[in-house]
Amino acid sequence: MVTVKDKVRTFIVDNFLFGDKSYQLADTDSLIENDIIDSTAVLELVAFIEDDFGIAMVDSDVVPANLDSIERLSSFISARAKALAA
Repeated sequence: MVTVKDKVRTFIVDNFLFGDKSYQLADTDSLIENDIIDSTAVLELVAFIEDDFGIAMVDSDVVPANLDSIERLSSFISARAKALAA
């Protein structure tokens, strides 16, 4: 079964690391501090979340607390998906 974290990691590797699976990216590594994403990439992340998970994001959602690591992204998506399902 493919998890949210698996989908997020695959998206990041494919789109921002150009498919380089050898890059050692821990779930808690900062995507911003490690120069993996920039402001344009944040917009791509938002589009990915909205398209793949059906989560409408508002400006207040687009913060490092939600988007700065695989772990944070996965937690944010899972929490929002659970809230939508309730």
